Amino acid sequence: MGRQVDLLALAAHPDDVEQTCGGTLIRAAEAGYRTAILDLTAGDMGTRGTPEQRVRESEAAAKKMLVGHRENLHMPDARLENSLAGRFTIASKIRELRPRVVILPYWEARHPDHYRATEMAYEACFLAGLKKIDPYTEPHRPEKILYASLYADVKPSFVVDISGQFERRMEALFCYASQYGAKLGTPAEGSALFPDEAEIRERLGGVARHYGNLIGCRYGEPFVVKEMMRVDDVMALGVRSL
Repeated sequence: MGRQVDLLALAAHPDDVEQTCGGTLIRAAEAGYRTAILDLTAGDMGTRGTPEQRVRESEAAAKKMLVGHRENLHMPDARLENSLAGRFTIASKIRELRPRVVILPYWEARHPDHYRATEMAYEACFLAGLKKIDPYTEPHRPEKILYASLYADVKPSFVVDISGQFERRMEALFCYASQYGAKLGTPAEGSALFPDEAEIRERLGGVARHYGNLIGCRYGEPFVVKEMMRVDDVMALGVRSL
């Protein structure tokens, strides 16, 4: 029946998950849930680093985030296409890992790979539930799809409190020394695109503080869902109105 994880995060490139939903993965792992990450590409078209470096860095980051399984599908970076082969490749991984909940990138983004990853993965989640697409594996369809919306200018459906996980999330991100290893005042290739470590900390800290403020905590990560959210006990709702 495969690895049977509870929470699977899927993204186009190594380090995407760390930036958008890493704290949520850490919090889930700390709560005893089984977590996993699928990176579609190794970021081989990136200005810095090699695919081999970035995969090694992603494995180190996964350990920081307490992730039980991480895998890179080595699809073509900057050339992702919502193809039948791509959808079936992801669907096979969905059937293998059997996640209850899947986190995808928000469906609108500047980088084409990000929204292509969402298109492919959403359709793959559906295909994975069709019995006849593969007679040798058991069908599986996730119960819920969440969209990590940290970089999207949209109102989130909910925000996860990651105050206790933010520092570990940053440690995971800085495992990518090829991308974020520059120190203050140290010139590096692509420095116009990649701020130094102090600037990255300030930027990501500011974004996480913004979303944390929305729910009355220090740091938060935002998500969007397409379905209506159900509430069974209105007396247990969090975040004060006044």
